Amino acid sequence: MAQSKVRKAASAGEQVESVKAAKTESHLGKVRRARRINRELAEVYPYAHPELDFENPFQLLIATVLSAQTTDLRVNQTTPALFATYPTPEDMAAADPEELEQILRPTGFFRAKARSVLGLSAALRDEFGGEVPGRLADLVKLPGVGRKTANVVLGNAFGVPGITVDTHFGRLARRFRWTASEDPEQVERDVAGLFPKSEWTMLSHRVVFHGRRMCHARKPACGVCPIAALCPSYGEGEMDPEKAQKLLKYEKGGFPGQRLNPPADYPGRPAPPLAAP
Repeated sequence: MAQSKVRKAASAGEQVESVKAAKTESHLGKVRRARRINRELAEVYPYAHPELDFENPFQLLIATVLSAQTTDLRVNQTTPALFATYPTPEDMAAADPEELEQILRPTGFFRAKARSVLGLSAALRDEFGGEVPGRLADLVKLPGVGRKTANVVLGNAFGVPGITVDTHFGRLARRFRWTASEDPEQVERDVAGLFPKSEWTMLSHRVVFHGRRMCHARKPACGVCPIAALCPSYGEGEMDPEKAQKLLKYEKGGFPGQRLNPPADYPGRPAPPLAAP
């Protein structure tokens, strides 16, 4: 017991020193620490993946647009009926707005989302031959599509590296002191300068996974965080290991993930389908 307390005290001391060092680190030091965090997260989440169910670029594009201001789980529970009814951009562009709204209702803000989905589907039909373009410059011209959505589609449907700055990624990038900006595009630029381009897409998945499962907005689980020694914000959350363990979500907390059809290597349980009304 005494030795365990000594080890914990030493570990806490190392973390405090790491936090102090991060406040005065050089750019090279920041790059090295950032890349070590990425390597550590790769070991913690070797199965990190997009948490939206999709089978093709069109489905991923629509699902990502629908994920605004709701959970990926709710989107995944809604899209099976959506894509069964409107499998192609041509089908969706011709959808009856009221019928589309009823399908999208569970995702929230369904009227605005229906307008976006109708608009971008029509644009794909009329301007891109019914195909999702593989260039960022083309994607961001579509209704309801910004850089975040474009980078999700490019990275996961076309293999084009991109950094996806959602609320989780932005929060952790600031906690890690990779950036001080609240502006998503500036966060993207700051983080891009710390990592090789080949790492951008998987880095995004790992950071988002960590933000959803452990480094939460209101109460991060610092007491069980595997990268605590590298984090300048260590100590902002729950420090007690037993209490921190109870804060873990999804597969880390023994609960289903967000996907109804997760990858084969996902260690958690699939999420349940949308309950019948």
